[in-house]
Amino acid sequence: MEKESENRLKHFAALKSKYQAIKYQDSSPESLLYLILRKVDLGIKLTELEFDWLRKQELCQTLEIIWLEQRRTEEAKRLEADFYYLKTNYKVPNHCDLSLTSFLYPILWKLKAENQLSDSEIKFLKDNNLEKTVDIVEEIKRFNTLKAKYQATKHQDSSPNSPLYQILKKLEITERLSDEEANWLYNEELLETLEIFLQQEAARKAEFASLKTKYQVNKQLDSVSELPLYRILQKLDADKKLINSEIYWLEQHDFTETISIANELEQKREFAVLKAKYKATQYEDSSPSSHLYKVLKTLMSENQLSEQDINFLQNNKLSETIAIAHQKYASTLRFKVESGELLSDSEIDWLKHNQREDIITFAKQKHFTTLKKKYALVDIGNQLPFEPFYTIMLKLEKKERLDPLLVVQLIEEKLLSRYGKIPIAHYKLEADFYEQEFKRTGHKWHIPNASSYWRKADEPERALQLTNLDLSNIRESNLKSAILVTRGAAFRDIDELDNAEKCAKKAIESHPQSYQPYTLLGAIYYDKREYSTGDYYFEEAVKRGAKTEEIDDEIKRVVRTTKDEIKLQEVVNYLLKKDSQRYAWAKTYLKKSKNQA
Repeated sequence: MEKESENRLKHFAALKSKYQAIKYQDSSPESLLYLILRKVDLGIKLTELEFDWLRKQELCQTLEIIWLEQRRTEEAKRLEADFYYLKTNYKVPNHCDLSLTSFLYPILWKLKAENQLSDSEIKFLKDNNLEKTVDIVEEIKRFNTLKAKYQATKHQDSSPNSPLYQILKKLEITERLSDEEANWLYNEELLETLEIFLQQEAARKAEFASLKTKYQVNKQLDSVSELPLYRILQKLDADKKLINSEIYWLEQHDFTETISIANELEQKREFAVLKAKYKATQYEDSSPSSHLYKVLKTLMSENQLSEQDINFLQNNKLSETIAIAHQKYASTLRFKVESGELLSDSEIDWLKHNQREDIITFAKQKHFTTLKKKYALVDIGNQLPFEPFYTIMLKLEKKERLDPLLVVQLIEEKLLSRYGKIPIAHYKLEADFYEQEFKRTGHKWHIPNASSYWRKADEPERALQLTNLDLSNIRESNLKSAILVTRGAAFRDIDELDNAEKCAKKAIESHPQSYQPYTLLGAIYYDKREYSTGDYYFEEAVKRGAKTEEIDDEIKRVVRTTKDEIKLQEVVNYLLKKDSQRYAWAKTYLKKSKNQA
């Protein structure tokens, strides 16, 4: 405690010495003078009461020293405020914690006072990443340049925020000033600058009048509409394309002649671009009415050039344009193929004429792949020969009949499935052909042919519909029998065995010498699981001329189409017991039946 008291005494003595108050006799730290001197030393402002106390104590020198001290403190604060203002005004970032001793302070002060900096000072700003400050310096520099150019140097404010700067920038690009801006120049007594504006305005009026004549503007406009029109006409005169809003503005004000001129200018620009793009610059005529313009527009639209267009290009020795057109059209056709579309006959002829067989081959291969999928041709590793399958499927696509012998041959060579999509499509075409022939000629032998093919095409209902006839009018017994047999077979296809049996027996009545009704009856009784009766009718068929192979084919069909597993095992066992060598093929069905069981 004594140490603290001693320190306070020493501190008070030092302060009295510093502020020349030694003549004050009281040295106790409890003295009001000690409080006053401590506040002054800490930069704390004194109250009027404290100043009065010092006067009463006649401490004049102390008063003067305190006054000067506080004056310095206030000045320092003002300096800080000025620096803060400068940093804010010249966009120095807040994160830049710069004191009054920084080199930046005099730079900013100089910039404020002289509106310019030296190269080294600008470098300092750049080195300290003060890009926004540098931008302001550049703006001030530009502002001063404009003031000199437009005789406005007597205006002291060089801040980029000055209204004068915005006005001078408008004058620089010869943009019209508003009435308020013109009045501002007058009020600021910048008469030389105002005169420059008036000269620009006179020149603008003269130019506007000339442009209106040039672009056929014959209507009087109000002052509000003149400015957008002037800008549009200037744009046209600078050979620039109008945007949609500008075209719309002209339409709204009914400037049809101006729009027509604008469209023609745009067409000329487009024509020039197209000539450069398609190597036709040697063609001198630049008018949009030129036939070349229409040709190049067609070329640009991906359409094929006509023979007349090609002749026009040849006559004008535009061989490079022709080459581009051919290559472009060839690429279009290739893309068409890649997209899965078919080439027309005229397109194929064009490719042949222009030696582009590569695209024809590519198109055929692509189409071949598509058709293989459509007709369910299994082609592992793409080993299936292109011909005759492509020609066959192409004919089917065109609804053209196939060579029946070729189809049979491919089936026998196991290159086609008997029940695949190609044979089915072939059977349908044949059925339709014979049915149409019957309607065209009335020749009734076409009926059993058509019916047989409808059955092969797995459409027995069509066969029944076709053979639903009044047979009493048919005198030829063999024809009547043939119709009944194919009708009975169609009933058998839909599992109406009783109706099938009736048709077969009527066919026998009509023509007992024919073996087909007996073959049908044999198959029907096999379907009914009356195998011995079926064998009887099969034997009767052989007696009348049926081949053993035909009978075996019919029995194979019975086995193959049997869905019931018990019935399948039964018929297979019957056949193997009857003749294991002749019916050895049935063993595979027996195994299949046992495995599934």
